[in-house]
Amino acid sequence: MQKSARWPCGVSGRGVGNNSIQCTSCQKWVHRKCSDINGSLSKVMKLFICRGCLNPVTSTDRTSVDIGVSASLELVNKFCYLGDMMTVDGDADAAVEARIRIGWNKFRQLVPFLTEKDISLIMRGRLYSGCLRSSMLHGSETWLVREENQVALQQAQMRMVRLMCGIMVKEFQVKG
Repeated sequence: MQKSARWPCGVSGRGVGNNSIQCTSCQKWVHRKCSDINGSLSKVMKLFICRGCLNPVTSTDRTSVDIGVSASLELVNKFCYLGDMMTVDGDADAAVEARIRIGWNKFRQLVPFLTEKDISLIMRGRLYSGCLRSSMLHGSETWLVREENQVALQQAQMRMVRLMCGIMVKEFQVKG
């Protein structure tokens, strides 16, 4: 049995104390309450295997963790929270992809206005800035943005602006 609260419980994540046991498989310490052991811990000490080792992960994307009587939590690698994609690794790749996709959906909705030649470029630019750019950058102040993310956002923005102005990419290419 372990006596300090330095290590987190393998099941609950809280610090373990005097009344805990170590899993013989993964070497994680587990609270007595989390171990489901009735009786003395010292009798089972060399044979104890925690719930995580008894129920190995079969899917890399989703697993279910039993947290008590009749409840369980689902572990996922990424999820959508308030329209923003959150990932396990904490980078902004999934969030940037989702926001670019949202921007293109808004662009498709506003194509009749954004490509209308009778509307001035200033008005189309204001519409773009107010609707498209704000929807693409919503929540970006919380992202951990890398250079690749900035490039992807700039490329999407430039494609939209070129389509608004009616400029084809072929016009920029120099024949040589």
